[in-house]
Amino acid sequence: MSVKEMKRILVTGAVGQIGSELTMALRARYGGENVVASGHRTAPGPELRDSGPFEFLNVSQRETLEAVVDKYAIDTIYHMAAILSATGEERPHLAWDVNINGLYNVLEVAREREMARLFCPSSIAAFGPETPQIDTPQETVLRPTTMYGVTKVAGELLCNYYVKRFGLDVRGVRYPGIISSETLPGGGTTDYAVAIFYEAIKHRRYTCFVREDTVLPMMYMPDCIRATLMLMEADVDQLVHHADFNLAGLSFSAGELAAEIQKHLPDFVCEYAPDFRQQIADSWPRTIDDSAARAEWGWQPQYGLAEMTTDMLEKLGQKHAEGTL
Repeated sequence: MSVKEMKRILVTGAVGQIGSELTMALRARYGGENVVASGHRTAPGPELRDSGPFEFLNVSQRETLEAVVDKYAIDTIYHMAAILSATGEERPHLAWDVNINGLYNVLEVAREREMARLFCPSSIAAFGPETPQIDTPQETVLRPTTMYGVTKVAGELLCNYYVKRFGLDVRGVRYPGIISSETLPGGGTTDYAVAIFYEAIKHRRYTCFVREDTVLPMMYMPDCIRATLMLMEADVDQLVHHADFNLAGLSFSAGELAAEIQKHLPDFVCEYAPDFRQQIADSWPRTIDDSAARAEWGWQPQYGLAEMTTDMLEKLGQKHAEGTL
C-alpha cells in the first residue's frame, strides 16, 4: 500500500511519549484531518489538540474503540496505548487488561472492518534472563520476568496469528528504550536515560535508579519515528517477519551517558541508587541484532550517543532558557 492509499489513521495512546510525536509526524505526512489522536484520560497538549481531531477512548472497552473507528472511517491504526514495565509491575492486572485485552479489541475491530494496516509495537521487555544479552538474535528465547514483558510476548504471538490466520497486515518492532526531548517518559525501566537530561539541565545533578555499569539498548526519538514509518510503508511482499522485528539504535551504560553529558556540562554530577527497576534492567539485553529489519525494510539508525546527547542538551537548554522545561 502506498503513502497516498493510507487515508484515515487512528493513533491510540497518542498522548504518550512515542504516540505524541508519532501523531505529529503522521499529520505532517498525511494531513492533520486524516490522523485521529486518541487517549484515555490525559488531555492533549495544545500542539496535539489544535493540529487535528482528538478523541478520548479506552482500548479495553471495545465499544469506545468501535465508535471512534466508525465515526472517522479508520482504515489504519497505530496502536501505541500500553502500560509500561515499571508501572506494570506495580499494577499487573491493569497491564494485562490494557496490553492484552486492549490489543485483542484493536485486532478484532481491524479484522472485522478489513483494515488496510495495523502497527502494534512490542519491546525489548519481551526478552528475559535466559535470552542472550549480547547481539540478541531475532529468533531467540522469550521468557520475560515482568508482566509487561509477558504481555509483549503474548502480543507478538497474537499479532502474528492474525497475519497468518486472517491475512491482516499487522506490523511491529521490539522498541528499545526511547529518548525524547519533547515528552516525559511514562513509567518505563529505561526512563532514567530521559530524566537524566532534564535534571542535568535544571539542577546539574541526578540520582540514577540503575547501576553505573547497566547497559541497555536505546534509541533517539527521531530514529524511533523514522523506523516506525519505514516499516509501515514497506512493501508487504518484502517482509518475512511481521509483528516482532528486533530494532536497534545505540547501546550505552548509565555511566557512559553521564560522562557524555559531562563533556557539555562539566559540573554535572550523577549518583546511583538502584531500586526495583535494576532487576528488570538486568533481565534485558545489552545489544540487539536487528539484521532482519535491515534486510527486509532497509533500517539504519542515524543517531549515536554523541549526536543524541548534543541534540538533547541543545533542545532542552533552549526550553529551559524559555522557561518551558
